[in-house]
Amino acid sequence: MTRMPAAADRFYPGDPELLRSAMEMLVPVVAEADKEQALAVVLPHAGYIYSGATAGQTISRVQVPETVLILGPNHHGRGEALALGTEDWSMPLGTVPVNRQLAADILQGSASIVEDEEAHLLEHSLEVQVPLLQQVQPGLRIVPLVVSQISFSQCRKVAQELATAIRKYEQPVLMVASTDMSHYESRQQAAQKDKLAIERILALDPQGLYATVIGQRITMCGVIPTTIALLAALELGATRVELVRYTDSGEASGDTRQVVGYAGLIIS
Repeated sequence: MTRMPAAADRFYPGDPELLRSAMEMLVPVVAEADKEQALAVVLPHAGYIYSGATAGQTISRVQVPETVLILGPNHHGRGEALALGTEDWSMPLGTVPVNRQLAADILQGSASIVEDEEAHLLEHSLEVQVPLLQQVQPGLRIVPLVVSQISFSQCRKVAQELATAIRKYEQPVLMVASTDMSHYESRQQAAQKDKLAIERILALDPQGLYATVIGQRITMCGVIPTTIALLAALELGATRVELVRYTDSGEASGDTRQVVGYAGLIIS
């Protein structure tokens, strides 16, 4: 079985030629020697017209290995709370295989992550990252993990399990945490709230991020994937975070009364 696209022609062009053209516009060409070795990146997942430039600018800055573990929020409530997909993905730019070795190691070593395709059927938060990743890594293999709302202690446990599996794999793995920031607030309100969340990421403070987003009612849809990725990166030796870009949907739409915020960060 192969997972078919759910977001093509809505969040990004479904036509391969149009998508290639979009990738050339959105993803700057950076010499390999100038790219950073990263453990994780945080990328937005809105339609490319809104967040594609932020995502493209961020992913172009890092060395993307063949294996990428993508963590995204569950927008539809389908499937398991921690749902790992094992079907290959049919995408406009070509089929992307799942790294079954790493996927199997994660499933074997986790008490809570389960194999589940239903959570992935309609979910766009992981899918929109794939063409961007294909653009910089033609040999891409993914491990897709859709995450629902879980406690911070559960986040810590899952992060430890992921870090253990990545260490066992012994090949480079990049984690992608897929999230948008504040939703449908004024530009001023969104920027103020998002600054609080971004400050916690920059401080390598996953517990503070989790508590701040909940405590300040920040509508950051991927706070759980971002918390897990930050925890796992710390387990793997992360020491710094860089904010590449912060923007909002008003930059494209011209409407600053109700925006969605987008941030691109590199964790290394």
